[in-house]
Amino acid sequence: MTTVSPTPTPAHVSTEALRAEFAPLFRRVRQGAVERERSRELPFLVVEELKQTGFTALRVPLEFGGRGVGLSEFAALLVDLAAADSNVAHLLRGHIAFLERLLLRPPGGHRDQWLRRIGAGALIGNAASERNELTEITTRLEERGGRWTVTGTKYYTTGSIYADWISLSAVRGETRHSVLVDASHHGVRVADDWDGFGQQLTASGGLTLAEVPVDPQDIRAFEPEDPHAGFGVGLFQVILLLVAAGVAQSAVEDAVDYVRPRRRTFAHRGELAPREEDVVQTVVGEVAAKAHAARLIALGQVAALDAYARKAADGAREGTPEAVASLAEESGQLAREVFQAQLVVLELVQRATTEIFEVGGASATSTSRSLDRHWRNARTIASHNPAKYRARAVGEYLLTGEFALWGGKGPAGGPAVQEAQDAQEAPEGQAGPAGNAGRGDADHGRHL
Repeated sequence: MTTVSPTPTPAHVSTEALRAEFAPLFRRVRQGAVERERSRELPFLVVEELKQTGFTALRVPLEFGGRGVGLSEFAALLVDLAAADSNVAHLLRGHIAFLERLLLRPPGGHRDQWLRRIGAGALIGNAASERNELTEITTRLEERGGRWTVTGTKYYTTGSIYADWISLSAVRGETRHSVLVDASHHGVRVADDWDGFGQQLTASGGLTLAEVPVDPQDIRAFEPEDPHAGFGVGLFQVILLLVAAGVAQSAVEDAVDYVRPRRRTFAHRGELAPREEDVVQTVVGEVAAKAHAARLIALGQVAALDAYARKAADGAREGTPEAVASLAEESGQLAREVFQAQLVVLELVQRATTEIFEVGGASATSTSRSLDRHWRNARTIASHNPAKYRARAVGEYLLTGEFALWGGKGPAGGPAVQEAQDAQEAPEGQAGPAGNAGRGDADHGRHL
């Protein structure tokens, strides 16, 4: 694919200007999306172009090699990328979450080092989950003679096959940690064995680690009282909602492209072009409305996360117990709002990707058109963090005042919190493992 040099971002660049800038790239991505899926061609070249054009570093501040684009502006671009190829947008999920948690931290040597790496094009993968019957994590973090290594097997490692670095979970004794490893190390093996019927090119399969070295500065213990836990869980979910909104947008575009040139209708024996038939027009209008609503709702949740991140930066500077408590409360409220948005957005997108088939007869099901990929992708995305659990969590809070980010009772803890924390490396000045015990991840759907 063609390589384009990143364009410096002026202050207060508009969303419209950014969308116009990246539109040619996204068109190229879209042109090859169907064929890539048919031939199971992993989009390495697409990912490389996203890095070369600076897309993966848009959120990095200017002084570290990025463009300092706002989270809301970046989210609008992510929906457009997902409309071009939902696999590509989805595989960036761990990278985006890692960077956003990094940006919450105050300036410091370790944080700044990682910002420079990402600003220079480094891509971060995610490997929190394992295929175990129970929720334990068996990947081990070990130290021998001052040398730290990690050994184990992961699954649902979305984006890791494309990554330069991988953020993953491991345990030492009874304590769970987040660590970062160099994806190019000979002890790292990422397999393309993801067999889901949707999002097939996210490469969300297996990962094995054999005594892979870890920098002590890149080891972080799980923090059950992390005030930003709700932000992290909400962010991981919102990324999926943005991708789902892109799927719906793509379904609308494909439905329109399918209808416009057709001459044969179901009910009128060809007397009326389908594009002029009232039922077809109604279906397209209804599907477009669902896609539009999904996009607006998802972007609205991003705006709330963006506002929280700005406030969190001020709270970190203040550092008082009151400021931390306020952030924790607001972070939990953010998660609840995202859970509610999840219930609506995913239903809208799944309905939209089903209803597009009403614009045509049996020909709409032809594998040559691949219209089914939109439903398969939407259904796979919706299987993450099952919505029924989210509905129960919100209902429990409204009725009892209790709120769990994932399972159980109480305001914090559990697999979803730990997934969010796996996207953040050691706090400044903390080298090596320490902290409280945490449990593993319960379900692959939270990590795909």
